[in-house]
Amino acid sequence: MNGKLLFLDIDGTLTEPGYNVPPDSALDAIRKAQKNGHRVYLCSGRNKAMLKPLLAYNFDGYVASAGGYVVSGDDVVFDRPMKPEIFKLAMDCFERNRVFRTVECLDGTYGDSGLGDLLDGADEFSNSELLRFRRQLSETLDIRPMSEYNGAPVYKIVFMCTDRKQLDEPMEVLKEHFVFCVQNLEAIGCLNGEIFGLDFNKGIGIRKLCEFLGKDVSDTIGFGDSMNDKEMFEAVGYSVCMDNGHPQMKATADYVCPAVGDDGLYKAFEKLGLI
Repeated sequence: MNGKLLFLDIDGTLTEPGYNVPPDSALDAIRKAQKNGHRVYLCSGRNKAMLKPLLAYNFDGYVASAGGYVVSGDDVVFDRPMKPEIFKLAMDCFERNRVFRTVECLDGTYGDSGLGDLLDGADEFSNSELLRFRRQLSETLDIRPMSEYNGAPVYKIVFMCTDRKQLDEPMEVLKEHFVFCVQNLEAIGCLNGEIFGLDFNKGIGIRKLCEFLGKDVSDTIGFGDSMNDKEMFEAVGYSVCMDNGHPQMKATADYVCPAVGDDGLYKAFEKLGLI
């Protein structure tokens, strides 16, 4: 079998959401696939800083910041932060509409102080899922206060709000500059999502990497679970969605494998003849 390029989303695909330790079976599958001549890349909305705990597992590189920063080995293949004036436009628009924001640079992530207030307020509604999300953000992903943001280039803005109407103006004003990926978390009483530039996404990052390596995109396989994997699924030669994934992603995938907590990656690698 010719060596493939394998692209793994992290949260909900390689690991349980918000955590940094993959199942032993997933690590076993990755090592065996690499031994068989395949290259394995992380492909995540996370920035470089949030990827660091996982880079210890000897991936061949990564597509980070939803495609805005791409690395293969020691080579930076693609680097496309937001233009400062467009970043300011987005931040001001979200602030006007009381939408909570986190901004992601290469080496740090910064969140509104009001985001913590919103998540703390989940106690009033006995919202255990939202409280767990809060712990994951504060304890495992190291989001710093927005007051510490130092003007470094930004690749992605993540947002959270409680009412869909809060996104009406941002989606209208910013549509010429950004892709909106919105996930309606009805179970926890809020909406969250992310915006990134029209000139990059996970799919573009994958194509840039293929060009750099001289590989045909037909020799790529993407593994994901959520709506921010849409462009990855559209770009790769073959797409695999976890059984715990979003229904829309499962409907468009070439194959649906078992959930991340059910050794899904290992079983998918095995079924596809990668190991």
